[in-house]
Amino acid sequence: MLSSPGIETFPAHTPAASQIFTTLLCHGPLTRAETARRAGLSPPAITKAVRPLIEAGYLVEDTDEEARSALGRPANPVRVEGARALFIGIKVTGDEIIGVLADLCCRIRIARHVRFTSSGPRAVLASTAALVQELLTEADGFGVRVQGVGVAVSGDVDRAGGVVRYSPFLEWRDIPLAEVVGMATGLPVTVDNDVRALTVAEQWFGAGAGLSDFALVTVGAGIGCGLVVHGRVVSGAHGVAGEIGHLSVDPAGPLCHCGNRGCVEAIAADSALVRGVRDTTGIQVADAAQALELAHRGDPGARDVYARAGAAIGRAIGTVANLLGSERVIISGEGLAAYHLFADQIRAAFAASAFGTAARCDVKTRPLSFEEWARGAAATAIQSFIGSDA
Repeated sequence: MLSSPGIETFPAHTPAASQIFTTLLCHGPLTRAETARRAGLSPPAITKAVRPLIEAGYLVEDTDEEARSALGRPANPVRVEGARALFIGIKVTGDEIIGVLADLCCRIRIARHVRFTSSGPRAVLASTAALVQELLTEADGFGVRVQGVGVAVSGDVDRAGGVVRYSPFLEWRDIPLAEVVGMATGLPVTVDNDVRALTVAEQWFGAGAGLSDFALVTVGAGIGCGLVVHGRVVSGAHGVAGEIGHLSVDPAGPLCHCGNRGCVEAIAADSALVRGVRDTTGIQVADAAQALELAHRGDPGARDVYARAGAAIGRAIGTVANLLGSERVIISGEGLAAYHLFADQIRAAFAASAFGTAARCDVKTRPLSFEEWARGAAATAIQSFIGSDA
């Protein structure tokens, strides 16, 4: 076990203080009055929460003697001091680990990629610990401590317990990931589903900033969905909220690895596209890249497979809009490389599925690299550090 890197306790001891800090993190710099309006709190509550955070260096007041109200109260903007603390974010894929060193504002300072040949828990955890150690060494050059690690993994993840219950792509079951990584690194560890982690980053800093209700749909190796309802990322009672990849949109469709037929993932995930292109064209494409290339060349069978995938995704997005009334649905993931092949079908199926004013939901694409997914993992570590769950 590595020596403890000097973990601090964040000086915000109430939910209101965490809410104020999160408001400044997402929308700052803001004056105290602006912060009070955005957070829905009284000016005295803002003053009480801000003072210890400024004293501890987590917030900075940009002083300007001329920026005062007629009553002489300070009207200086307050902002988060990003350089005050560092966090590590780890995204585990099917064949590599992406690690980032991020500051308190979740800006990526350093990024590293490590490939592995075995997805077995022991090998991946050893590589993860080594990567964290490498990033801790890099952090020494910034002169501040790393205060936590976030790890993002696909599948059914129990964040509260720090356990990966089931990750189909890694073939992991009941791995106490937070405990193991924490023992290996000496740091507090937050483990979450990778799409939910990315949703946190999009809520704070991305295409969901300022929205109280939105969904993030990811397309690629799997079909994932992160949900924000009334300003909070939804996990559900059992931690699997948002699994639109396992909505059955065609009961007579292909068998899904979950055991059901016609799931969105069984029609539109990368492996499903490869299988569909092989079956439809008779051409034994090796992977998603070759399937995409065949469709790009205009093969009608391959293009039809992508069209069916777009229709399945569009119906799923329509279901989300109908159930939750989301203001926006953000589509991301590595599968966006094929977006132009199924964009029309997504829009048509969404329009046909959305009921009434749910059709007003803004459907927006947002390409994001895997480093951004690791940044999402770092955002969950920041969440845990500041005591925020939204």
